[in-house]
Amino acid sequence: MPRRSSSPHKRGPGQSRRTPPYVLSLLPALHAEVQYSLVASRNTSQLAVEKSLVHAHTIWELVHHIAAWADIARRRVEGEKVKVTPELDWPPVNDTTEGGWKESLKRLERAESELRKTTLQIPDSRLEEPAVDGGSLVYVLLHGVVQHALYHAGQIVLLKKVLLKT
Repeated sequence: MPRRSSSPHKRGPGQSRRTPPYVLSLLPALHAEVQYSLVASRNTSQLAVEKSLVHAHTIWELVHHIAAWADIARRRVEGEKVKVTPELDWPPVNDTTEGGWKESLKRLERAESELRKTTLQIPDSRLEEPAVDGGSLVYVLLHGVVQHALYHAGQIVLLKKVLLKT
């Protein structure tokens, strides 16, 4: 009797790679987790811009990076070939005022909201296709952007712990 693969990337005849509802439910949960990690326990523009470790990104830089990749993923799902430059990958923090911090949080919220709207409109058949010619499948791209944001949300939590103990 042949063994059935448990890999999400291998399917038997007639099996579809539909993004399960739990994955779609991760998008708002992701937004909530990232937002919580940013606003809980005295997170201000001053804390967000502080460099706690010599070679680590700041919380603010991570916020820009997470927002950038939510936007890059959305644009790629929509079929746009996005060339990722260093400035697009890690957008600079230019305005370190409290107003600049609030605008960065709004930008993150918009990017995640637009990605979620795009994701909810994807037909099942599109999940099996490359997001752009030669790129990752839409299915893989969506899973990757969620994992990426959660990884960096974890970094934000750790950075806050270091910063608040000093």
